[in-house]
Amino acid sequence: MLLGAFSVSLTVKDLAASRAFYETLGFTQFGGHAEQNWLIMKNGSHVIGLFQGMFPKNMLTFNPGWDQNAQPLDGFTDVREIQRQLKAQGLALEMEADDSTTGPSSFIVVDPDGNPVLFDQHV
Repeated sequence: MLLGAFSVSLTVKDLAASRAFYETLGFTQFGGHAEQNWLIMKNGSHVIGLFQGMFPKNMLTFNPGWDQNAQPLDGFTDVREIQRQLKAQGLALEMEADDSTTGPSSFIVVDPDGNPVLFDQHV
């Protein structure tokens, strides 16, 4: 199962303050739109998302089909296939991808400690 790019999606109270803080740590804006209350920040191969008012909790994020530079991969495991495999192993999903579709989709599982794990495919 190829999970694609990995990042941590952080729920922030003040996007500008969080951006400034992470810039101090050497992160630069890689994507996103501040006017829409979200930014993607990168430092080397480390990626974090800053999201103001969009999610209730911080979460781990995997992007099937992307590398760490948000570039499409030649081969990857589709998000719906990952979902099928996890359900077959008995994991309950908090949000499911529509299994009858193709292309971009997402689903969420929650780990034993209550941490959401987002599988968010953009290709």
